Amino acid sequence: MTEVLSTVDMLGTMDPLSIMDAQATVDTVATMDAVRTYYGSVLRSTADLQTSACCAVAPPAHVLEALGNVHDEVKARFYGCGSPIPLGLDGATVLDLGCGSGRDCYLLAQLVGPQGRVIGVDMTPEQLAVATRYQDHHARLFGYANVEFRSGYIEDLAALGIADGSVDVIVSNCVLNLSPAKERVFREIVRVLRPGGELYVADVFADRRIPAALRADPVLLGECLGGALYTEDFRRMMARAGCADVRTVSTAPLTLDSAEIERRIGFVTFTSRTVRAFKLTLEDRCEDYGQVATYLGTLPGSPHLFDLDDHHRFRTGRPEPVCGNTADMLSHTRYARHFTVAGERGTHFGLFPCGPGDAVAGLAGTGSPCC
Repeated sequence: MTEVLSTVDMLGTMDPLSIMDAQATVDTVATMDAVRTYYGSVLRSTADLQTSACCAVAPPAHVLEALGNVHDEVKARFYGCGSPIPLGLDGATVLDLGCGSGRDCYLLAQLVGPQGRVIGVDMTPEQLAVATRYQDHHARLFGYANVEFRSGYIEDLAALGIADGSVDVIVSNCVLNLSPAKERVFREIVRVLRPGGELYVADVFADRRIPAALRADPVLLGECLGGALYTEDFRRMMARAGCADVRTVSTAPLTLDSAEIERRIGFVTFTSRTVRAFKLTLEDRCEDYGQVATYLGTLPGSPHLFDLDDHHRFRTGRPEPVCGNTADMLSHTRYARHFTVAGERGTHFGLFPCGPGDAVAGLAGTGSPCC
């Protein structure tokens, strides 16, 4: 979560919308530089954090096992807010946005295996120095070398040589909130994903738009609060980037452990969310075509069930009615070999009763009922 765009470097290539999104002012440049300092110099370990915003939730068992093989210094300099490690990664090319000290990269390296590839991108020299210091160590431990790190901005992946349609999965751990050009990031994500590729991220979300003065505060930014994404703006940005149906996988409340931070921004409700989206042509609502999906129980680490999101749990061998979007997510992505999906789209039955109810749609009350 150490990825912050230095606005000065990007203004020459930004369109007007991106410039507005980046809040390209002298004050913003100074603030972004302060955040770079926050993660490069101020924070030495997770113990230095002033809130719980960057404390990761407990990962699943297979991730916890892989975590045991990651060097202690790499783990000590980790500042994520979740466990954005999806299933089914064997042989995949995975891109970690804002990789920091490389903790998730070295986790992913074990899950993609020797035939897979992991690329970590970050712009903080101090963090990348930790990440690269232990490349040989982890290669010897794993028995193969499949991790590389690139110094640069997640807002301009083309400058780092990451080509169109070259990545299977993109992960990010509490990084998107730090970017002052979020729409640009989402456009880059869609550009580099292969058709059917997946975005799977953990980040901090807010129940409202953060006031400008607080967005510019270096401590609030560094603690993942000032730049937290308003859930509805996130949904809209993703839709404009080409992802019409973004799913919430899990949600956890965040607490503000500092009395001073609580005084300043305690009127905002923050949550840590893991969300996923696919590079697919999907509808903006969940439509019913009479389709049924059955999980085969073949995903490593999940023999009995698979959670697509926070209200789609597929138990092995049990057929489940699904909307057209969910059917496509399961049949036109790397998950296809783990599911059977029956039914065509010859007959439309109207809206699909997906999720806890039409009143709880999107990430926070609007949009696709599956979200």
